[in-house]
Amino acid sequence: MSAAEIKSQPWNLWTRQAMAVARLELSRNFFNRRAWWIYFLAAGPIFLTVMHSLLAARGKWSCTLPADMMAYATIFQVYYLRLGIFFGCVGIFSNLFRGEVLEKTLHYYFLSPVRREVVATGKYLSGLIMAVVLFGGSTGVAYLAIAWHHGAAYQEYLLKGPGLTQFGQYIVVTSLACLGYGSIFLLFGLIIRNPMVPAALLMIWEAGNPVLPALLKKFSVIFYLKSLCPLDVPLSGPMALIAVNADPTPAWLAIPGLMLVSAAILFVASRQVRKMEVMYSE
Repeated sequence: MSAAEIKSQPWNLWTRQAMAVARLELSRNFFNRRAWWIYFLAAGPIFLTVMHSLLAARGKWSCTLPADMMAYATIFQVYYLRLGIFFGCVGIFSNLFRGEVLEKTLHYYFLSPVRREVVATGKYLSGLIMAVVLFGGSTGVAYLAIAWHHGAAYQEYLLKGPGLTQFGQYIVVTSLACLGYGSIFLLFGLIIRNPMVPAALLMIWEAGNPVLPALLKKFSVIFYLKSLCPLDVPLSGPMALIAVNADPTPAWLAIPGLMLVSAAILFVASRQVRKMEVMYSE
């Protein structure tokens, strides 16, 4: 491609470069030895739901299909959204640049004829693909495993009832969680030397969302994710006494809202990459 064509079609060039960076980073992300604990986070619910079905099939305890669906909704909102996906995104996205600084390989990207914003976008895409594959796959397998012991009743629930619709909703919410938290932790990894400190503060803020005033609830990712969940999990214990109710955000507003906020954070992160200096001694 000539210089004139490159100048006239920069977006096509940037897109190809970002995809090339993403492909290069995917193998590094998936086969990173330091990421073993992220696989453990994703595999945990699968093990629990499979064991639940095995024991229920052997008559160790009795449970109904609605009870299993509510149990899965609780696992999804308590574990996946508040712990598994959250910390998985911390490990994946905050190390996209910091990991290369530790390995002293980041300068290879900065010396290549690729805009730094394109490098940041490609790295973000690779982290997003990894997070969605791991936790989206885990979400789907756990959903199918938790009630398979009901046999024909569960098949009818999936094929003729709301089962497949709920399955799709859980996958969408998981993907949006990876999208939102991923952009935040990518930015944290760029501007803060130890991203675990702001990650801990953000976790406290997200965990305290039920007791926040209705206006402050909207300044969190978890509020919009819960609005998109197919089943509502009621609070219990002392938390139920101090919880503040707020109308859920409709899907037509929550989904594009999360995507736009993530895009804005990614834009800020891309601008930050332009100011980044490689100093391995630090």
